[in-house]
Amino acid sequence: MFEKVLVANRGEIAIRVMRTLREMGIASVGVYSEADRDTPAVRFADEAFLLGPPVPAESYLNIERIIEVAKESGAEAIHPGYGFLAENASFAEACEKAGVVFIGPPASAIESMGSKTRAREIMQEAGVPIVPGDTEPAPDLKAAAKSAKAIGYPIACKAAGGGGGKGFRVALKPEELEDAFEGASREGEKFFSDPRVYLERYLEDPRHVEVQVLADSHGNVVHLGERDCSIQRRHQKLIEEAPGPHVDEEMRERIGEIAKEAAKAVDYRSAGTVEGLQVGEDYFFLEMNTRVQVEHCVTEMVTGVDIVREQVRIAAGEELEVAQDAVELRGHAIECRINAEAAHKNFAPAPGPIESYIEPAGPGVRVDSGLEAGSEVTPLYDPMVAKLIVWDTDRERATARMLRALGEYRIEPLTTLIPFHRRILASEQWQKGETCRDLVEDKKWLKGLAPETAPAPSEDEGEETTERTYKVEVDGRLHEVKVIGAAAPAAGAAQSAGRRPPKRERQAGGGGGGGATEDLTSPLQGTVLKVAVEKGAEIEEGALICVIEAMKMENEITAHRSGKLTELDVSEGGSINTGERIARIE
Repeated sequence: MFEKVLVANRGEIAIRVMRTLREMGIASVGVYSEADRDTPAVRFADEAFLLGPPVPAESYLNIERIIEVAKESGAEAIHPGYGFLAENASFAEACEKAGVVFIGPPASAIESMGSKTRAREIMQEAGVPIVPGDTEPAPDLKAAAKSAKAIGYPIACKAAGGGGGKGFRVALKPEELEDAFEGASREGEKFFSDPRVYLERYLEDPRHVEVQVLADSHGNVVHLGERDCSIQRRHQKLIEEAPGPHVDEEMRERIGEIAKEAAKAVDYRSAGTVEGLQVGEDYFFLEMNTRVQVEHCVTEMVTGVDIVREQVRIAAGEELEVAQDAVELRGHAIECRINAEAAHKNFAPAPGPIESYIEPAGPGVRVDSGLEAGSEVTPLYDPMVAKLIVWDTDRERATARMLRALGEYRIEPLTTLIPFHRRILASEQWQKGETCRDLVEDKKWLKGLAPETAPAPSEDEGEETTERTYKVEVDGRLHEVKVIGAAAPAAGAAQSAGRRPPKRERQAGGGGGGGATEDLTSPLQGTVLKVAVEKGAEIEEGALICVIEAMKMENEITAHRSGKLTELDVSEGGSINTGERIARIE
């Protein structure tokens, strides 16, 4: 067994891997960018080394530097976590050449399954059902249009080297194909250094069901049951659960065998996930993720298997500790991804500081987090900052436990998806086990998640108001009283909190309308990838104005009103800050 392992990642997954290493008596080596120097993951490691500047390409994606640190620290193996270099065949090969064990599958398996078109071809040859579509990338838009016509709309344009919802665009009709094709290619190039795009039929509202597999170098392959990850935004998961609410024993056995056959087809070793789409009783292969998944925790909760421990043991050449007939799913587990996003602004990234941080606790509650009070969520990395996982004896009780835990979770003043999760899990759609797509894509419903704001000051008010909360006792019972105004603390009442609401812009009087309604401002900080309009154009409300990339997501900014575009303040490739004007529409 290894004595020292380098964890080539950051945040919650770095800490999660290090915890297992500590339990196994293995020393951990952490790595960090300049932006992450003071984060909990760095302190949790037994020793830590600087990789470089904050930009991922110069730090967490710097293969040469990571290998150098492994050699310098004496680490015998590297665990990549997920994201960054986790599914990079070149990194796995570089580790092997350097004499460092890569805790993951062979480079050949990563390469076979990392290419989504090659994976589809392999599965088709093995007799595994795949979603109707191509097994080769489209060389250009003209070829894509021809292929789309043969497959039939709606069409999914997918990056050949993609995964995790990146490089995935949908064209509902031919007029939308160009934007979808180019968008998928752009994200594929940015996140996977592969601009190639292939097409497949877009299934309107399937269930996203995946199977966890483990395979060692001794010929043993097992599956640990399925996870349902159907609640997504922009094809990226938000809530996961195990077991799947619409998977019976017959289907579980059938898709489990499909997953095992997929692993055997590429001589797989390590933990991996076979993702598929469930439509009624049908199940179609989607892709294989050659790494530990973000949502591996729900499988751990219902099986009792530490998937990271198994990864480490497999990489050390040991046999699986669990046999297929010993795998038993007990109870129900749910995971909510705690993203720094504003759901009421169409899931716009919302980086910022954390002043107060309190995690939920109690029976059956697990938090995988890289946060603490004083942390800063930067726009440089993925918006997911923590995961909240619960377990109970059945789905109904697990839901109640999750709602209780979400109610206890405090990450302030950071904007997160906690309000979104609470509303989804309290919905009738969730109770029925639906995909909740009607809610996630309903902008009016999402806007209802906006936080309450303090009332605006009156026109004749000479000073800003202050909001204070007092604790008072009436007939021996404790009450909280909120006062907005210039109130002073009352005698005998303890002031528990005080804050000054943000100052609001007052709109100009008259019938012309003020700048506050004519100006379209940016809801986030990022880089302008695309500008879809020209100054002077007549714009309809809801029309695409530009695309801003922030926190590894492309965000479409649309017109907030109809009118003439009299000012356009952004250009492609430029940067923009939260609150800065994008355009003026009069």
